[in-house]
Amino acid sequence: MNAEIIAVGSELLTPGKVDTNSLYLTQHLNDLGIEVVAKCIIGDDRVRLTNEIRSSSSRSELVILTGGLGPTEDDVTRDACAAALGLEQHFDPAIWEAIIERFSKFGRSPSDNNRRQANVLAGAQVLPNPNGTAPGLWISPAEGRYVALLPGPPRELKPMVQDQILPRLRQLIPPSVIRTRWYRVAGIGESDLDALIAPIYTQYTNPVTTILAAPGDVHIHFRARTDEEAEAEQLLAAVADPIVALLGDRIYSSDGATLEQSVGRLLLAQNATLATAESITAGLLGGRITETSGSSAYYAGGFQTYTDAMKTKLLGVDPAMLSAHTAVSEPVAIAMAQGARDLTGATYALSLTGYAEGEQAGLCYVGLATPQHVHCRQLKLFGDRHRVRGLAVIQSLDWLRKTLLAG
Repeated sequence: MNAEIIAVGSELLTPGKVDTNSLYLTQHLNDLGIEVVAKCIIGDDRVRLTNEIRSSSSRSELVILTGGLGPTEDDVTRDACAAALGLEQHFDPAIWEAIIERFSKFGRSPSDNNRRQANVLAGAQVLPNPNGTAPGLWISPAEGRYVALLPGPPRELKPMVQDQILPRLRQLIPPSVIRTRWYRVAGIGESDLDALIAPIYTQYTNPVTTILAAPGDVHIHFRARTDEEAEAEQLLAAVADPIVALLGDRIYSSDGATLEQSVGRLLLAQNATLATAESITAGLLGGRITETSGSSAYYAGGFQTYTDAMKTKLLGVDPAMLSAHTAVSEPVAIAMAQGARDLTGATYALSLTGYAEGEQAGLCYVGLATPQHVHCRQLKLFGDRHRVRGLAVIQSLDWLRKTLLAG
């Protein structure tokens, strides 16, 4: 069974409002083996919504609408659904009595416009709403086709899904499972990654492979849909295992952990600690490391040395070195990392210096002090100031991660 979700409400088309209901619904539908093939948001426009319901119900066996069941004129879901499916509406006295009773509990009386919430589409099953005034509706306009109308507030929607929607769906669909794997990759761009792994995943239509990219971070999602859990796992293994072997240590997470969390786990496993010394990033690296709860167990601290004077005062960088090589140089990156390690007693220290803008924008040096040596890498990064600084943090963390993996 395929499903589509339509979130109704003009407020969801504004920057300040996010549709979280569709995420909740997708998770529970997937758990039943129902694939959500489309989602959309429609404002409080009766014509647009009518057209969307008509289209989605012709494509998919299940359509779920959320929101637009309130008492005001801009709550158009019932009317649009009736128009799309060619169904009449009738007033249900029992629902109206329940609305009156609910208002009376708060010492109030419903207004006339609340009567709209007692309208029911012909043939629909009413879904009680103990947490609000708007009942849901379950409609089967044709054999094997289903439309559900749910209230928008999550505190009303979620209990209705659990108590009314999921039990109905379990009776309708054959046993089916959806299983996924999710890998996060660093050190390779989206296009290069796809060129590398496409010869493997393009051999399969099940699982479905999706590649998502952000600066310095690429996600690979595999999604298998079958009748049996064991079969789903076998399908996932067939496509994912060769890709995992091919990518090797470029994969830093298989459970959704962030890069800094992965580094933190490795430091903890080795009873090691980390210090940082930053110039170009001015604390971004240390800030990212400490976004992880419990990072004080392995992060000793950091130095923000944005000027030459502070590099000398806090880290002991020789002024003659700064004069001879400039702050953005390999010797200075090495001195910064060594100084941070010596001053904190940390097992490892990372340093970052570079240009975020100007003629040499993107030129960076990363220093890594280990118990044995102090190393340096030159980076040439591309993008604006924000992107260059962010990529510098990512690449330094990934270098440390690979160093820890190598032991």
